[in-house]
Amino acid sequence: MSESIEILFETVARTASDVRDALSERRAYSEEENPSGEQQLAADIYADKLFEDRLLNVGPVASYASEEREGVISADAVETATENEQYHITCDPLDGSSNLKSNNGMGTIIGIYTERPPAPGEALVAAGYVLYGPITTMVTAVDDTVTEYLIEDGERHVLNSDIELPADPTTYGFGGRVPDWTDSFSAYVDAIEADRLKLRYGGAMVADVNQVLTYGGIFGYPMLSETPNGKLRLQFEGQPMGYLIEAAGGASSDGSDSLLSKTPQELHERSPVFVGNQSLIGQLEQSL
Repeated sequence: MSESIEILFETVARTASDVRDALSERRAYSEEENPSGEQQLAADIYADKLFEDRLLNVGPVASYASEEREGVISADAVETATENEQYHITCDPLDGSSNLKSNNGMGTIIGIYTERPPAPGEALVAAGYVLYGPITTMVTAVDDTVTEYLIEDGERHVLNSDIELPADPTTYGFGGRVPDWTDSFSAYVDAIEADRLKLRYGGAMVADVNQVLTYGGIFGYPMLSETPNGKLRLQFEGQPMGYLIEAAGGASSDGSDSLLSKTPQELHERSPVFVGNQSLIGQLEQSL
C-alpha cells in the first residue's frame, strides 16, 4: 500500500470514529434531500461535511464526491504530483442511515480513483468501508489484498489479513420488493434457495456485504420491473464494493458484466449491483 493511500485510510478511520460518536445526537430528519431525492438525516449531513473537510486536506487528494451532494468538490490545493498520482475520492458517508432510527447496522463506503468522477471502474486503485456495528470495523482493498481492522479511538488495529471469500457460500440478501422483481431474477432466487443458502438482509449495503465477506454468498440490489437500473449508485456503492469483493476472490456484476468494466455517464447514475462468490455471480448471469 502506498504511503498516500495509507494516510487516506487512516483519515477515514479517524473521521469514522468521530461520526459514530455523533450518531445518537443526529437521528432526526432535516428538510434537505440528497441528489437522489432521498430525505437526509442530520447524521448524513454531518458525516458528509466531516469526510469532505478531512479528506480534501490530505495532500494528493484532488477532489471529493459524495452521494449526499450534487457535484464534485475540488481541493483548494494539491501536492505537486503527476495526474496519475492524484486521487479522487467518492464517499457514501452514511450508507443505510435509515437504520439509525431502529438502531440497526450502517456504514461508510470509500472509493479511491485516479480519475475525476464520473470515472470508470478501471480507475479504482483502492476501496474500503467502515461498519458501525456492535463494534466499529474497517475493511480495505488495495492491490488485491483485503484487510479487516478494528477501529478504537480513531486508530486501526489489524483483525484479519489477506481475506478471501469462503469457498462454500452460505448467505444471500437482495433488495427491492419481491413483487417488483423480474421473472428471471425470481427464478434465480428460487434456485439458490434450493441450494439452502440463508437469507440475510438488513437494509444497509455495508452490513450486508460484510455478511457475504464473512460467510460467503451473494448480495445484490436487482433490476426491478419498473426501475430497470435498480437503486444503488454505481460510482459510490457498486464499483467500490465490487472492487473490494473482486480483490477477495469474488466477482461483481450488473447482471451481465463486471461493475468494474462500466463507466458511468452521470455522477449519480444507478445500476443493478451484485457482489459475491464467483460461482453465484456466474449462475446469476446465466439466469438473467
